[in-house]
Amino acid sequence: MLIGSIIDNFLFKILMKMFVKSRIVSANVSSIVDFNRENTIVYILPDKSKTNLSILQNHCQKIGLADPLLPIEISGKVLPHYVFLQDSVDLRSSIIHNLQLVELLNWMLKLHKHDFKLNIHIVLVSIIVGRVPSKNRNNKHKATYYQLFSKIKKLLTVCLLGRDSFIYFSSIISMRDILTQYEPNEKFSMKLIRAARIYFIRQRLVTTDAPMLRRSNVLTTLLQSKVIRKAIQEEANNKRISYQRAQKNATIFIQEISADFSHTVIYLTYRIMKWTVGKLYQDINVRGGQRIFDVAYKGHGIVYLPCHRSHMDYLLISYILYSQGLTLPYIAAGINLNFWPIGKIFRYLGAFFMRRTFNGNKLYSTVFREYISELFSYGYPVEYFIEGGRSRTGYLRPPKTGILLMTLQAMLREKQRLITIIPIYIGYEHVIEIKSYLNELAGAMKEKEGLISILRGLRKLRNFGQSYVNFGEPLSLVQYLDQCIPEWRNSIDPITAQHPGWLTSAVHDIAQHIMIRINNAAAINAINLCVMALIGSDQYSLPRQQLIQQLDCYLQLVRNVPYSSDATVPTATAQKLLEHALSMNQFELKEGLFDDIIILPQNKVKYLLYYRNNIYHIFIIPALIASIILKNHQVDCTELHYQVSMVYPILKSEFFLNWSQDELPGIVDSLVSEMERQGLLKKERSCISLKEDCLYILKLLARGAQEALQRYAIIFAILIMHPTITRRMISDKSCMIAQRLSVLHGTHVLELYDKTMLSTLIFTIRNQGYRQESKDFQCTQDKRTKHIYSILSNLIPQDIRITIEHSAIDR
Repeated sequence: MLIGSIIDNFLFKILMKMFVKSRIVSANVSSIVDFNRENTIVYILPDKSKTNLSILQNHCQKIGLADPLLPIEISGKVLPHYVFLQDSVDLRSSIIHNLQLVELLNWMLKLHKHDFKLNIHIVLVSIIVGRVPSKNRNNKHKATYYQLFSKIKKLLTVCLLGRDSFIYFSSIISMRDILTQYEPNEKFSMKLIRAARIYFIRQRLVTTDAPMLRRSNVLTTLLQSKVIRKAIQEEANNKRISYQRAQKNATIFIQEISADFSHTVIYLTYRIMKWTVGKLYQDINVRGGQRIFDVAYKGHGIVYLPCHRSHMDYLLISYILYSQGLTLPYIAAGINLNFWPIGKIFRYLGAFFMRRTFNGNKLYSTVFREYISELFSYGYPVEYFIEGGRSRTGYLRPPKTGILLMTLQAMLREKQRLITIIPIYIGYEHVIEIKSYLNELAGAMKEKEGLISILRGLRKLRNFGQSYVNFGEPLSLVQYLDQCIPEWRNSIDPITAQHPGWLTSAVHDIAQHIMIRINNAAAINAINLCVMALIGSDQYSLPRQQLIQQLDCYLQLVRNVPYSSDATVPTATAQKLLEHALSMNQFELKEGLFDDIIILPQNKVKYLLYYRNNIYHIFIIPALIASIILKNHQVDCTELHYQVSMVYPILKSEFFLNWSQDELPGIVDSLVSEMERQGLLKKERSCISLKEDCLYILKLLARGAQEALQRYAIIFAILIMHPTITRRMISDKSCMIAQRLSVLHGTHVLELYDKTMLSTLIFTIRNQGYRQESKDFQCTQDKRTKHIYSILSNLIPQDIRITIEHSAIDR
């Protein structure tokens, strides 16, 4: 027996070493290590498993924790270092062997009552070997986690999927704190066990055990829906076709839309992505991932809303979530990506497809809305891009609220369903599609996605530097409605629950909050900082030392007056950032007699401007302040506040800035104080003036606001010259003036070529009261429009102002 046991243990260790590779994905490890120095931690595992126990032991040894297989001695009593929730422990020590979890908890409570200095800590440990969700969906409320695996199934899982394993440590639970807050009785231990069981069930659901929603089941469920059956009947009546024909159309729509998750494809894609990401990026910087766990543990439905820069976005997010051990979301993808074989693969990875427009097809709209509702009713995480498409300029595009509206409608149907939105900022040091974006802005047709275009794109693959994925501040829809629309629960009609009167305005307001939170989580990197400095110089070139000084100015601004606590600011020095940027081969280096010259090549100006625009919103207010001070040389604080406040409403709306109008004076004062500390200006009482010795730094900082000021000046000049002009004519004329400025002055205002952004900007200006549709407001409108134009025109170069005014007059 002894020899057989030794052989079994030897073979087991070989098996574990060969096939099992697990990772800790918990933020609580450091605190556990600190507490474990007192050797007062007892681990609780969900069920009896020699594999899981071995994984725990290996990780404890790696991170400096005591061996969990060795018992601990507290107050003269021998206690196990671990215990299973599901069964008694069967190992070497007879004390451990005979100790049930209930007995252990009762014993610990008695020890605490007799020793007031004693404080034993409990840590719940969840270990997942392989992540194969259940395909059974007979009862969505039924937990299948506690069914015992057969030895053969367990062996196969370890051999095939053991390298895809995770270990989660809960926060430390203090027995002393429990005794202080609650009065334990005979049933107290059972309550603790019940709480632990709920934790493990929820942990499993958060990570892997949300059973797959099979495509065939979706088809059956949706066709039985009362809403869809009614839509099918209306389709049959309106088009004068049979009910069966209309039902067949609905079936086609469901099959076109629905995803078809495959764990095998997910696992293989993850392995491929792991290799690919290592080749493409030097590093993937992830921030705020713990927020997802915090929301998921509360039982909330999660909606991921990332900004959209590239096709890499959804691949990168899914890769990160899978790496963190989280359940992959269902992803809304454009129908343009549904081509062979990519469309099929994307379906297996959780993509569901949507058409660009739902107009004129009520049945399709109903089917899509019901599919979204079905996902939320089961609690699946969902991901979609609120901008609707990839940004061609580097700025956030105006939000599309269609699916967001459906999200709220789904939540209103089931009042118990809590949905939380996770905004996500994605940033790159190189975007693969950048050249095609600029061609599209210049008027070229959008290249159709297909297998050939993908193969062509593979030739461009190389090392793209750093990438950044920041998970922003979550937005709970229920909390938002409770705060902004307190009567929302009472205003819901059970029959038309998804259409209360306040819904449309609430959706638009939520969309604005989401865009602001995405920008709050922006990531500043070496490329966009260097581009911002070089783009402001006269010849797109700067001496090395001057560029380093400029980068240091930017870094001190964002460190000492943070734009947001969620924003990522480089910790490296300006010199290190410059060295990294040069290693990306985006800039030219010309050796000089006294100092090297860093050059932004003319043919790359428009390309690299994209990356500067990713963080433009962070520096727009400092740049505006610098512009006002430079133009006036000396300005009173009151006048500075006034001019900034006049322009800020447009800036806030266009760039999704996070400060309210009331917060603006404090921000301006903080920025002025920081510029004074850096020696860029001097302040005497209420008067702010320039300092000549650092004038070049302030000038480069001010250049950051020029494009926005020129853009606004163009539109206001057109409004003054042509008060009755239509919005479309403003858009066309703005593009014409932008092209003229580009030829005559070398300016690059990408936003004026993006008709969607330009239309939104014009709409914003109208909402701010600078342009009214009614003739009754003509006099007031002209006066206010001319006043804001006088401020804007004073802040842009005179030659550009003259060109704008002459071009605005021309018809």
